[in-house]
Amino acid sequence: MTASAQPTSNSASRSPVRLAYLVSHPIQYQAPLLRRIALEPEIDLTVLFGSDFSVRGYKDQGFGVDVKWDTPLLDGYRSEFLRPWRDTGGVSPTTPISRGLYRRLQCADGSPGFDALWVHGYASINALQAILAANSLGIPVLLRAESWLADRPRSPWTLATKSLFFRVLGSGIAAVLPIGTVNSDYWTHYFGERVPQFLMPYAVNNRYFADLAEVAAPREQELRAELGLAPERQVILFASKLQTRKHAGHLIEAYRSFIASRRAQSEAPYLVIVGDGEQRAALETSTRELGLRDVRFAGFRNQSELPRFFQLADVFVLPSRHEPWGLIVNEAMAAGCPVIVSTDVGSHADLVTDGIEGCVFPVGNIPALTDALHRVFSSRDMAKQMGQRARERLSTWTFEEDVQGLRAALATVTRKLKD
Repeated sequence: MTASAQPTSNSASRSPVRLAYLVSHPIQYQAPLLRRIALEPEIDLTVLFGSDFSVRGYKDQGFGVDVKWDTPLLDGYRSEFLRPWRDTGGVSPTTPISRGLYRRLQCADGSPGFDALWVHGYASINALQAILAANSLGIPVLLRAESWLADRPRSPWTLATKSLFFRVLGSGIAAVLPIGTVNSDYWTHYFGERVPQFLMPYAVNNRYFADLAEVAAPREQELRAELGLAPERQVILFASKLQTRKHAGHLIEAYRSFIASRRAQSEAPYLVIVGDGEQRAALETSTRELGLRDVRFAGFRNQSELPRFFQLADVFVLPSRHEPWGLIVNEAMAAGCPVIVSTDVGSHADLVTDGIEGCVFPVGNIPALTDALHRVFSSRDMAKQMGQRARERLSTWTFEEDVQGLRAALATVTRKLKD
């Protein structure tokens, strides 16, 4: 699991690298990583947010419910909210847009105010104006994003335009911080070898999810009672936004085929669906029409509640289409839950070997998903063995590797830091 956060260097002979991080808004997945980076004595981190909508509470379009995160988003690191020129309470290429970015990256005397700028994403006006401002001030730019090549269909003209855009963008990027294999392939495709890469893996606070799952274990029967689940029966878990591309409907179809082949259907696993969104009513109707009495819809649950469900589950399933990473896969694995993911879930390339930590199936292939369920439940011990391997796999995919990658990038682009 994630090691206790310890500074990687005790050197006080050099002034710390002044690092600005520009991101659209406080993000629940990123806050623990930013707290970890802030512990580095040789990195002086300042986070620049374009909007505060996520700390005010907002209606999430994917979940379709009002959301206020129950984990601290701003504690443990220095941050500020930039003055808005446009802020509609969401994220798109044209919102948020901040005022005075160029001046914020300067000192009072007009010299560069930071030694490096780290930007999250490139497909927004805010990101592009920050990159241009940093370039004009001579501040090297580090770029991190979730992008991958398994993209939506695009016309030859669109692809040619995109390639031209990246040719120009690459001239302003000092280094990229790939989150994993498929993201690294994306940068190599568009930037080639001219922009160096430093792996900064997409990680979560592994210890947080492992500890909460362990705490939840003695109270498992309370959650079973809440959901109407019989003791001892196994559980298949889906937890995500109920949108078309998440393919919860594919899981329901596969579940129907799976339990139909079981000799004693009364002992077959339950299917628990956590989340909300535009597809919920249709999915509930489908389960009734199919006569599936052992499917439970648990609604939206906040991040701190999810470890209870990971602890309850024998396997977590994410059958999504177009899922560049899927951090909830990390969360489930950190809690010791094996996973079944589609080939469109980008994290599978780094975290899931088929038959080891769980299963990987071709996206959209319901018979293959059904077969994956059969493999996980081939014996009572199989899911437990896969869950242990999942936890072990996450032990080297942590915030410590993130800090190592960031330090290596800063050492290269600033010449002020030893990696």
